[in-house]
Amino acid sequence: MKRMPLGVSRLDRMIGGGAPTGSVVLLAGESGAGAREFCYTSAVMNGLVEADPDLFDLYYGDLESDVTLPEDVHYVSFTDEPSAVVEEMQFVMDEALVDAGMDDVRFVELAEEYFQLTPVPTDWYADGMADITELGSHNERTDVLEALGEYLTDHATDNLVVIDSVTDLVAAADDRLDWSDLTVLLKGLKRASHRWGGVILLLVNAELLGPTELGRLKEATDGTLLFEWESGGSERARTLVVEQFRGVLSRLEDEDIVRFETEIHDGGFDISNVRKIR
Repeated sequence: MKRMPLGVSRLDRMIGGGAPTGSVVLLAGESGAGAREFCYTSAVMNGLVEADPDLFDLYYGDLESDVTLPEDVHYVSFTDEPSAVVEEMQFVMDEALVDAGMDDVRFVELAEEYFQLTPVPTDWYADGMADITELGSHNERTDVLEALGEYLTDHATDNLVVIDSVTDLVAAADDRLDWSDLTVLLKGLKRASHRWGGVILLLVNAELLGPTELGRLKEATDGTLLFEWESGGSERARTLVVEQFRGVLSRLEDEDIVRFETEIHDGGFDISNVRKIR
């Protein structure tokens, strides 16, 4: 089974080098528990492989043998500008690391498709749109799900794609999109991604979803990484649980691993401790 690095070195080593190629992975978590930082780390580290091998080796180390590197890295956002995302990354990670890694990452905005049927003034989101010619004109498309689907069709093959975030689509489903349209799109994405051979990361804030909604998102993906806060005495710790995940969960179960303690430092998201079944 071919694997593509997720960009978190300790986790990648534990699961044989990364996520199985063709996977759609849901990153679901509580606010601030590490899901977004995981996305940042994955994009930056995979972008860094070719952009600055020395810096990659310093922060990540050696890649596992026989891993499949993404041909390109794409970061898709519905509501944020590239500069805002990069600035937030620099609050989390070393600035030089972010600058070098994001140089090789293609940032794609779908803000026009997302906002155009809302009361939001056009000049709040249309100025400075990146690569908008490739996404079609305002008159040609009115559906953000259609825009996302077409972009993935054109660019997801053999690539790492970070989608930031499904939470935005969930919010739009309340009044402009049908929830069923979103879940059907994700099920179709799961099917297509197996042929494309890359890895797609879907970020979602689990606190905004009910159990049924979150369950449907899990069902529509190949694996779920659940990011949570755990209290112990006077301190809180970030934790990561790997839920259903083809080709990954079995490896962790063989080692009796049930939960990871995590941390966020200059190198981004990381595993700090492993909880095993006693």
